[in-house]
Amino acid sequence: MIGMSRTRPEKIAIVLRESEELGAVLRDALSTAPAGERPGLERALALVERAAAVPDAELRARWVRQRLSAAGYDGPADAVEAVRILRKAEPGLSLLSAVTYSREAAGLE
Repeated sequence: MIGMSRTRPEKIAIVLRESEELGAVLRDALSTAPAGERPGLERALALVERAAAVPDAELRARWVRQRLSAAGYDGPADAVEAVRILRKAEPGLSLLSAVTYSREAAGLE
């Protein structure tokens, strides 16, 4: 039977983003910036907004691909070997999470 153990709670990866706060800081700075600083702040704000638009699933898939690549693996992201590599790279990652992330990455390839 597959399930979550009550004695060992599932560890899940959480994607943390500070892009909203960073965007607000940049917009505030832009509103009072002298003309010479405006182009740089506008560019920085555009980059933050572009990064904020990337879906969490894509970030997790990127993470999976980076771990697999670092291990020298170039096969399908949802293969059993890929799941083993992920769990070895991140020992706290549960089997359920590793399978979920690898399937998600394979779906975005």
